[in-house]
Amino acid sequence: MFSKNHRYSNFVTPISYGLDLLVVNLFTNFLPINFQNPIIFHSYITIAWVVLSFKNEFYEVHRYSKVVVILRKLFTQFVFFFLILYAYIGFFKQPLMSRLALGKYFLLVFAGVSVLKFLSYTLLMKYRERVKGNIRNVVVIGKSKKANQLIDVFNERREYGYQFMRQFSTKDANFDLISCFRYIANNNIDEIYCSVSELKNEEIAAFIDFADNNLKTLKFLPDNKNIFSKKLKFEYYDYLPILSLRDIPLHNSLNAFLKRMFDIVFSLIVIFGILIWFGPILALLIRLESKGPVFFIQKRTGFDNNEFYCFKFRSMAMNKDADTLQAGKNDMRVTKIGKFIRKTSIDELPQFYNVLFGNMSVVGPRPHMLKHTDEYASRVDKYMLRHFVKPGITGLAQVRGYRGEIEQDSDIQNRIKFDIFYVENWSFFLDLKIIVQTVINAFKGEEKAY
Repeated sequence: MFSKNHRYSNFVTPISYGLDLLVVNLFTNFLPINFQNPIIFHSYITIAWVVLSFKNEFYEVHRYSKVVVILRKLFTQFVFFFLILYAYIGFFKQPLMSRLALGKYFLLVFAGVSVLKFLSYTLLMKYRERVKGNIRNVVVIGKSKKANQLIDVFNERREYGYQFMRQFSTKDANFDLISCFRYIANNNIDEIYCSVSELKNEEIAAFIDFADNNLKTLKFLPDNKNIFSKKLKFEYYDYLPILSLRDIPLHNSLNAFLKRMFDIVFSLIVIFGILIWFGPILALLIRLESKGPVFFIQKRTGFDNNEFYCFKFRSMAMNKDADTLQAGKNDMRVTKIGKFIRKTSIDELPQFYNVLFGNMSVVGPRPHMLKHTDEYASRVDKYMLRHFVKPGITGLAQVRGYRGEIEQDSDIQNRIKFDIFYVENWSFFLDLKIIVQTVINAFKGEEKAY
């Protein structure tokens, strides 16, 4: 019910980034620029390109972006790149450096990157139009003039990659939200577009809740109606303005790529720096105290509501309730060595294998047992929003003290509140802050780590 189609476009930005950096660095070999230290120069232009790309959102080109948007991004990127490039001469005191050759290099890079930019843009458009790849199934709620114009855009601009499935008119006598929601859930709809002027406030709230709890992207055709006090993203499909309710940072390809690279490097450091020698020692202690496997392997709910096997060091004696019952305070199932490794969170270390395999991230909402996902999805509002990103070994809710056994409704509600904040406000520095706080908490010991 909650799954979505795989987003192949996530690979486009990292590949474009790599090709552009290749052009920026390789073209220096074609001209006699005469820089004294090649390593410093290549490091300088690489860092400059990366920083400018982040600042100018150079790689934020969507399926509905127009050519003028690409031209504006190219202009902004290369104006600043030109200034930074010539600043190298004075900054690093390079009197022998050829200004003319540097100018020719700039023009070559501009031409090369521009060709790659428009080539990838055109190929992706053709891919969506002719091959029907990376398609988004959409429905439109409302039958206003703007709603009909949007449907025309979906049908006529095939290169955008939207498959219009159905239009629901709120003015029809047989219109009701339940049948609408049922159709969306049963037909793998990815995105919902609502004409705000045709919906009551209660209906808008119902669509928001449905989209949040079912991992659907919800967008609005705007008018002068007051929707709610959330940060909205304003976009254009052809010449039609569209408001997007929720902009999730990790749905940005570059952010997702950066986080994945960090996860791989960090997990390799932990695996080869700690687990490779500490794991056998802990395994021996676990087996000496109680019979059974060293690892506790359990199905958990992960990204996009997909199931995966989560690895942990076994901290309990073998019991039949392990897959359904959380550990509580003074739980008799927990072994002596188990108390120590749970208190210090050492039992979580094997999850770095999950991170390396791509099922988890170092930081993210903690994965729950399948039983609890089914239970909380129907009981806790917006619970499913946490599955918009990969689950983590540690998370914002955990470092704020909301971990361990769920004793009352406020425990899970507060946990979800922090999980949603993390999903909507992710940044690389937030991840680093959570990791540092997790390490500090591990040494201090946590009250609910039992």
